[in-house]
Amino acid sequence: MKKLDWYILKKFLSTFVFVLFVLIMIIVIIDFTEKNDNFMKNEVSVKEITDYYLAFMPYMASLLTPIIVFISTVLVTTKMAAKTEIIAILSSGVSFMRFMVPFFIGASFIGSLSFIANSYVIPEANKYRVSFELQYIKKAFYFNDRNIHLRVAPNLYVYMDRYNNQGDVGYNVTLEKIEEGLLLEKLTARTIKWDTANHLWRLGRWERRVLEGSNEIISSGDALDTVLYLSPEDFGNQEKLWETLTMTELNHHIDQQTLRGSADVDIYKIEKYIRFMSPFSVIILTFIGIIVSSKKSRRGSGFQIALGFMIAFVFVIAFILSRALAEANTFNNPLLAVWLPNIIFSIVSVFLYRTVPR
Repeated sequence: MKKLDWYILKKFLSTFVFVLFVLIMIIVIIDFTEKNDNFMKNEVSVKEITDYYLAFMPYMASLLTPIIVFISTVLVTTKMAAKTEIIAILSSGVSFMRFMVPFFIGASFIGSLSFIANSYVIPEANKYRVSFELQYIKKAFYFNDRNIHLRVAPNLYVYMDRYNNQGDVGYNVTLEKIEEGLLLEKLTARTIKWDTANHLWRLGRWERRVLEGSNEIISSGDALDTVLYLSPEDFGNQEKLWETLTMTELNHHIDQQTLRGSADVDIYKIEKYIRFMSPFSVIILTFIGIIVSSKKSRRGSGFQIALGFMIAFVFVIAFILSRALAEANTFNNPLLAVWLPNIIFSIVSVFLYRTVPR
C-alpha cells in the first residue's frame, strides 16, 4: 500500500468509528429514556443497567455496521470530491478502480471483524441483554401451546397435552419408540416433571407397553425417572433466542430443531444466512457509496450526503422486507430471500459504475 492508500484508509476508518460512536450514544440515550420507567418500577440497580447497556451497544453496533460503513464512505468521498482531491488522483494516472482499493480494504476489515463478532462475541453479550429485557422489560411468559408433538431422538417421539412452564410439569404424556414404521414401545404417564436436583424427568402414574413380536409386556408404577433429549428451556420464552446463540450453538440448534421437525427452524437458518450476508453488504454499500459521491456536484456536498442517506434508507427497508418475507415462508428458498437486497444492490452498483467518468 502507498501513502495515498494509507491516507484514504485512515480517513475511512476514523470516520466509521466516529459516526458509529455518535449514533450509538444517541440510541443509548433514547433507549434509556424509553425504558427508565421500567427500571424504576422494577428497582433495577445501576450495575445491572450498566451491564445491560454494555451488552446493548455491541448489538446495536453490529446492526448498524453496514449502514454506518455506507455513510462513512459517502462522507469521506464527498469531502475528497469537494476539495478536488479525487480529480487530482485520477489525473495522476490512477484508475478509478485503483482509487477504490483502500475503501475495499477497510470495508473487508470491518466486514470480517463484524462477522467474527456476530458469530461468537455479540451472542454472548446478547445472552445477558435478552435475559435482562425478558425479566424487566417484557411481560411474564406463559407457555400455552396445546397438543405438543416433539421428536427427541431419531426413533423416539414425545406427546404432551399441555405444559406448565411455571412449574416445569407436563400433563398426559406419551413416549413412543418407533423403528421402520413399527411401534416397539409406548409409555404413557399422567405427568412429567423436571427434577432440578438430578437434571432428569420424573414420570408420574406411568404405564409402559413393550411389543416383542406377538407378545406385549405391560408394566406400571407411580414414579419413573428418565433422561430425554429435552429440557425446560425448550418450553421457555424463545423470543430472540437466535440472537443469543454463537455460530456453533446456532448450527447445533438448527440440527436439533430439524430432528424434532420444528416449524420455527427457518428462523434460525435465516439468522445464520444473515450473519454470512452482512460482510458482503458492507462491501456492496461501500462500492455504491464511492460511486454516488465521487463526482463534485454543483448542488454541493449536502445533496450527495442526502442522496447517500436516502440509498441507505432504501437498503434498510429492503433488508427488513426480505427478512420478513423469508420468515413468513413467502419464498420457497429463505437463503434467496435473505440475499435479495445484496443481489439487487449489486446489480444497481454495476449500473452506477458504468456511469462514472474514469
